[in-house]
Amino acid sequence: MAKQLKIRQVKSGLGAQRKQRDTLRALGLKHHQDDVVQPDNPAIRGMVHAVRHLIEVEEVG
Repeated sequence: MAKQLKIRQVKSGLGAQRKQRDTLRALGLKHHQDDVVQPDNPAIRGMVHAVRHLIEVEEVG
């Protein structure tokens, strides 16, 4: 089974730059305190890195 990342938005994207808000949306995070599970791959890791100050990440699986 491939590893996955559980991503939780812990800070609001309201004050963030538009590119960061778009990245949150691309990750599937629509609201503050949302949780999503995404596959662990380089594209997702890059998006996580771009908004690392707004989210918490843990590996599952």
